[in-house]
Amino acid sequence: MSTSVKPFYTGAFRHTLDDKNRLTIPSAWRAAHAAEDTFLIVPLDGCLGVLPPAEVEKLYQRIAAQSLSDSEAQEAAADFFSKTLAFSFDKAGRVMLTPELSAHAGISKDAVLVGMLTKFNLYSPAEWERVQAAQTAQKASDRLRRMGI
Repeated sequence: MSTSVKPFYTGAFRHTLDDKNRLTIPSAWRAAHAAEDTFLIVPLDGCLGVLPPAEVEKLYQRIAAQSLSDSEAQEAAADFFSKTLAFSFDKAGRVMLTPELSAHAGISKDAVLVGMLTKFNLYSPAEWERVQAAQTAQKASDRLRRMGI
């Protein structure tokens, strides 16, 4: 069960995958979670999204609300979840990436973990540099205003 501390995923960290394709999650991000908390890795455009327990629960409720007779919703859910990975941290705070997820994000040896406050993403260093270059071309105030911040 989760501890009562609200997690905040902020900052960017560069970590190297070990020989077993395991990636260490920053200790600051793990601190608000119990060992048995379940996270979900989902493939996104150019990266992997990591949903912490609170976000997993929101997704769970939405999927559970889908009618079994809605074949389109059932097929979409099957396709989506066949490409995801549910995990809990091991004792060293690591997650083992599947070859499919690593390939999807272009992560071979190094990964950049980028906080998004309520969740975080995993990028290859090259993709993160591309994202940063694209963001540099826009004013930060314009991006925040579009988000309503």
